[in-house]
Amino acid sequence: MKNVLFIALILTLFACQKNEGPGGQASVQGKIYVRDYNDSFTQLLDEHYAMEQRVYIMYGDDEIYSDEMRTNFDGSFKFDYLTKGKYTIFVYSKDSTFTVPGGKEPLFIEFEITDKKEAVDLDVITILD
Repeated sequence: MKNVLFIALILTLFACQKNEGPGGQASVQGKIYVRDYNDSFTQLLDEHYAMEQRVYIMYGDDEIYSDEMRTNFDGSFKFDYLTKGKYTIFVYSKDSTFTVPGGKEPLFIEFEITDKKEAVDLDVITILD
């Protein structure tokens, strides 16, 4: 009987540990800024905050994005309800070196949440278009 209670206690403790991802009280936010160039990247045509730009988040060591959202009218984004752990945000940017098939490459920003109510601010992330 004691062994059964001990095993149940151990299983309960491990079941309560959370991995990276939703379910917490932490958040990450930032803004996406676009530098718009001509096709040869020799002339800057415009600069502005990105409206409706897709932003992706990967939880922990995931190799596929876990969630996505689009930026607000002012380029801002925010992922809420995160737990402690490591995360990666990424957005797509045009390739100015002309070496990436398809012409766009992901721009990765890694960060870690160390406090259960932490608010990480990634500030401004600049992409090319």
